[in-house]
Amino acid sequence: MVQTKLAKALLAPFSLLYGLGVSFRNWTYERGIQKSISFSVPVISVGNLTVGGAGKTPHIEYLIRGLEPYLNIATLSRGYRRKSKGFIHVQPHMDANMVGDEPLQYARKFPGLTVTVAEERAFAIPEIMARKPDTQLVLLDDAFQHRAVKPGLNILLTTFNKPFTQDYLLPSGRLREWRSGYERADVIIVSKCPKDLDRTTADALIEEIEPLPHQRVFFSYYDYAAPYYMLDHRYRLKMEENVSVLLISAIANTDYLLEHLHRQSPHVQTLDYEDHHYFDRRDLGNLKLRFDEMPGKHKAIITTEKDATRLELHREFIVKEQLPIFVLPLAVRFHFGEGPEFDTLVRDYLLEFKA
Repeated sequence: MVQTKLAKALLAPFSLLYGLGVSFRNWTYERGIQKSISFSVPVISVGNLTVGGAGKTPHIEYLIRGLEPYLNIATLSRGYRRKSKGFIHVQPHMDANMVGDEPLQYARKFPGLTVTVAEERAFAIPEIMARKPDTQLVLLDDAFQHRAVKPGLNILLTTFNKPFTQDYLLPSGRLREWRSGYERADVIIVSKCPKDLDRTTADALIEEIEPLPHQRVFFSYYDYAAPYYMLDHRYRLKMEENVSVLLISAIANTDYLLEHLHRQSPHVQTLDYEDHHYFDRRDLGNLKLRFDEMPGKHKAIITTEKDATRLELHREFIVKEQLPIFVLPLAVRFHFGEGPEFDTLVRDYLLEFKA
């Protein structure tokens, strides 16, 4: 704790310089020096103030599941850490190297969805409309700081265990911009809440956030399903058989995931990598070694859906070594029965949208 406080103190000057740069950039948009573009198609942005780990992908999927039966939807991401450039219409047969892990996940889970990646969203949205003129909604993934596009509905995520109100600017903390950036949001979702969250605790956090009069605050959590075999989704892992678990993950924060696994398994070991890490053969060799060293007959490797898209780049090795890698799917749920209220808020935005 002392070392952490000392590190933050030493990094504070750099955070101040970073914050001044961010403030200047935002000022140029607020004064109209740089332009935020609105479009003739509804645009919903899902993002956060911190560097990853708030649950953007599951919340984008929540919107897709609720709206895809009624609308032609396109998702737009930058395709973080992809090895390609420019605008790409993502197809299920592509790999994570080409388009990034999260866009590939969308394309494979929702075959009828238009999934795209591009560095510049302001240029990509017209490209989407040119290629898919029947598109009725664009979902922007991780675009809260992308001021070049002005979304019609701006959704901000912040985690329950570390809300933006308790965080600090990079590099002493994980904030991409000053806490006051939350004022641009239309909706604030406190994500990764405990399943037994009580109303008193939620109200205290709302008071800490201090939402503006036009902002609505919701609380969400993850509902995990049975893990499926990565190479054949028909096969599920029965966790009630006291299976020992080796978790391999490259996501920003595993605390919430580990809490779930510890409730399901008597023995959980981990192999952690930095967010969006692309696994190499050495990583896979280490995975096999760690798995072989685990005692007992009932054991399995578990990973996240996002990590699975990058592990799949080593399909031949996984098949050859017969590694039992299972993927843990999840879905977003809202506390206090407020899911329908959130859905209505989104629906009302779409119904009231004027080009």
